[in-house]
Amino acid sequence: MINKIELMAPAGSAESMMAAIQAGADSIYFGLDSLNMRNSRGSNFTTADLPNIVKLCKENNVKTYLTLNSVIYDNDINTVKTILNAAKENDVTAVIASDHAVMNYARKIGMRIHISTQCNISNIEAVEFYSAYADVMVMARELSLVQVGEIVNQIKEREITGPNGELVRVEVFGHGALCMSVSGKCYLSLDTYSTSANRGSCVQNCRRKYIVIDKEKDIQLEVDNEYIMSAKDLCTIDFLDKIQDAGISVLKIEGRGRAADYVLTVVRCYREAIDSLYTNEYSPEKFEDWKARLSTVFNRGFWDGYYLGKKMGEWSEVHGSRATQTKVLIGKGTNYFGGAQVAEFLMEQDELNVGDDIIIIGPTSGVIESKIESLRVNGNPAEKAIKGDKLTFSMDKKIRPSDKLYKIVYN
Repeated sequence: MINKIELMAPAGSAESMMAAIQAGADSIYFGLDSLNMRNSRGSNFTTADLPNIVKLCKENNVKTYLTLNSVIYDNDINTVKTILNAAKENDVTAVIASDHAVMNYARKIGMRIHISTQCNISNIEAVEFYSAYADVMVMARELSLVQVGEIVNQIKEREITGPNGELVRVEVFGHGALCMSVSGKCYLSLDTYSTSANRGSCVQNCRRKYIVIDKEKDIQLEVDNEYIMSAKDLCTIDFLDKIQDAGISVLKIEGRGRAADYVLTVVRCYREAIDSLYTNEYSPEKFEDWKARLSTVFNRGFWDGYYLGKKMGEWSEVHGSRATQTKVLIGKGTNYFGGAQVAEFLMEQDELNVGDDIIIIGPTSGVIESKIESLRVNGNPAEKAIKGDKLTFSMDKKIRPSDKLYKIVYN
């Protein structure tokens, strides 16, 4: 029986978690409180959310991975233990760790461990070392698929097993932002703004424009590309067959700082692509459609990363996203009439017209995509709704007061 690639999705919020489930993720990864590599995003879960996270994911046959992968100091140890005890008590599937303090305590309480990319695993000896702790290991992002495939082969030849007695599984990043530094170990943010990327507080100043100056002669040098440290986003959707051939078990989508519609679109495309590998339908004819859909959400342009060994790096030519469409927040949910299947929203800004594409996002609703075929404003048929209007339209899925209404604008 062929071991199918596990698709792991980011969950930086309740909305993104629902989107990952809706899109068909096999597993999600999420942070708690402050000890993870995305603690500056302001949307992390807390230990109080664990019961609901695990319950929802189990109901949908989705594994849960807790990221606890920042640098740990002595004064963090009690927090580490509290978080891991709560994760173990709530039956979280595994913890993603990079600091040995986290690995040590997780092993003591019998919790499964995955090794984070921050450990920069680049060879079979490192795999053998970490196999005393972990079942799954993320390879260094700088490896080629040939190198990863050789590590997988040596795991089989040496029969390297993790604590559960099964062969160690290998994980790689499949899509999303790439850091200019080796496996994310960057000190630029710390040096310039005293906020450490290795404690989850990167300000991403590498993504900005820079000039080069000869300090001795005070000469400014012209650079072809001003964004000389901002890598394009990784995209592997058109060579997943090579990832499969390399024996990779888990494909990870980067993006805990991204919005729910990003998670929905990216995970859905990779779900289709991975599934097509096992139905012999994976073909170049599908690549164009997948890449076009991936381009609709946040991206800095795409490249192959280091997997195919083509180039040392490809750099973005623009600041921020090159997405072909943008969502604009225009209103919030106020009611849902189940019998008539009608959703009600209050317009808070901008306008909405018949024919517009919309997205509804909420912590329970996840992501709902639709088109306005007709609408009513303050109870009367209308072609347009503006700020202050209460509008209703047909919707076969329940919406909630916590849901936000977005209009899609095509760039």
